[in-house]
Amino acid sequence: MKTVLYVPLDDRPANLDDVIVQGRAAGIHIVTPNLSDLKNRLDSEKTVDGTTLLGTSTPVYGKPSNIHDFILKHAAKVDGFMISSDMLAYGGLIGSRQLREDGGGSYPEYDEETTRLLDVIRVIKQKYPRKPVFVMDTIMRLATTSFADGLALDAYNESRALMQQPRQTYTEFEDIIQGYNQSPDGVEYGATTYFDKEQYYNTRQHKFKTNLYILDQLARTGYIDFLAVGVDDANTQGVQINEIKYVEARINEWLGGTNGQNPDRAIILPDADGLGHALVARMANQLFRGGAKTRYGVKYFGPHGNTIINTYEYMDVHENVVRHVDIVGGVLVADSAYPEPEVVTDAMASVENEQLVAVSAEQVVPFDMASELDRMTKGHPGNSGENTSIDIEIIAITALDQVQAALEQLTLNSEQGLPSVLIDFVGKGPSNVDVAEALLNSPYTGRVLGYSAWNTPGNKIGIAVGMGQSRYALITTEKHEHKLRDAMNAHGSLLFKRFLKDYYYKAVAIADIRTYSRAHALYTNVATLSDQNMVLFNSEDDYAHLQTLLRDLMQTNTAALANKTAFQTGNVAIKQICDDELSYATYGSALLEYANPNFIWGRAFEITLNPQLTLN
Repeated sequence: MKTVLYVPLDDRPANLDDVIVQGRAAGIHIVTPNLSDLKNRLDSEKTVDGTTLLGTSTPVYGKPSNIHDFILKHAAKVDGFMISSDMLAYGGLIGSRQLREDGGGSYPEYDEETTRLLDVIRVIKQKYPRKPVFVMDTIMRLATTSFADGLALDAYNESRALMQQPRQTYTEFEDIIQGYNQSPDGVEYGATTYFDKEQYYNTRQHKFKTNLYILDQLARTGYIDFLAVGVDDANTQGVQINEIKYVEARINEWLGGTNGQNPDRAIILPDADGLGHALVARMANQLFRGGAKTRYGVKYFGPHGNTIINTYEYMDVHENVVRHVDIVGGVLVADSAYPEPEVVTDAMASVENEQLVAVSAEQVVPFDMASELDRMTKGHPGNSGENTSIDIEIIAITALDQVQAALEQLTLNSEQGLPSVLIDFVGKGPSNVDVAEALLNSPYTGRVLGYSAWNTPGNKIGIAVGMGQSRYALITTEKHEHKLRDAMNAHGSLLFKRFLKDYYYKAVAIADIRTYSRAHALYTNVATLSDQNMVLFNSEDDYAHLQTLLRDLMQTNTAALANKTAFQTGNVAIKQICDDELSYATYGSALLEYANPNFIWGRAFEITLNPQLTLN
């Protein structure tokens, strides 16, 4: 089994637990730092006056120096590296947003400790030049973090509203970091009430200097084999746009990119929490298939992805799919949309932030499904104009009334032996209930290589396509029965989890958690927000009750999901593809340890959840 060192963005399940299981499903043992060194938490202390919350404080961030030492200690024993620069330099994603008294010195000597930490990447590549080094970095998001370092939801809303206002266009680095507060007509934006704007800009300056250091000093000089830059919660305008365009220009100039992207060296796109999945996929593809390009098709059931832009992203859904396929080591050779009779203006985004999606009135070209499958499996013209068959098809559901057509496509693919990845873009953050039920009533859903409906479109794509590519890399190359069996159990567990979490928890059970938490809030001024930090805003007894409620609900939901057609005993999943012939494993038992589900960050939005499936 290959062993890969992984430094995650933080310790939330999307970035840690799920990526480790994904690795096992791909025959990769993922080694991570000590959990105590990765630990991230929202504020853990509070100040109150009776039933009024006055403030919160004392978040927990990771330990960068320990992460640095961990990398050096394990470098000789692993086959590759996947490193989050945010964890390495700042102790995690929320640590990278911590407000600062200054923005650091002049680049590149802007912060001696930060560059010392980052330079461990240079050290390991110099010492082990044949081992792939993949790095994920992020462009700082628009908003502050709610309930971290005393910043409440008012600060989040105010900062996001201000930072998504248009800015003066700059192309030079110093102009960008000095011009964060400039409107397009050169007028300074006004004072803020709930957060310190100057400290925010200091943080942004420091983070962007780190972005540049990684590009200039590490990627440009060959110490990073592949760099994935995620733009955390974004917008089509605002303070990030100059930064994004600057990074794209450097990818072109320094890394041989075109239009700001180079699939072989660096990609920038809207995503953060899906990047771990995407890099595991690229690593599996590199270690097992020598980096051979997997050929993808995507088919939209509803509006085409090029008509959809999420308000928390700056890139349309289709371009986001293309770029995620680039990250995982694939190439998109075909895309189309199932006919959609009406213009859809529905929303699909994060439950946490109620993100909305605008859908344009661009017409989608209809196609005949049977003839489409026929040309797809025999070889068909892709975007390049060449006749190219595909290895994996992404079935992207963008309209509820097209879910049956999507299921028909999944059925045809499965019967023809074409592996599929499913993405639910209809749900607003979690799965759409009707889409999920329809998928779970199909036996072929149990055969897919990846599925996600979690959070933003970028997160969904990164998770689902990452699962699909890493799994494909293993099942098309591995011959040993016991390795295939162990990996099959891991894949079944992760696929089961995606439905258990994205649907049964995020779309169903979470409502009971939020209702109870808000009804039992200790403080009147945060009653409707109590589920965002239940450790502080509910009593110890009520928090214990919420944990019991969660565990009872998830036991019931685990049993319900195990009885669905997709996962019922006797249904099958793809175990191996050898010489274009597919072999299958049979779903058996499903178990969720009663004490396993927990609110890892003390909020309803995020839970640990690790079901264990056994296949035969």
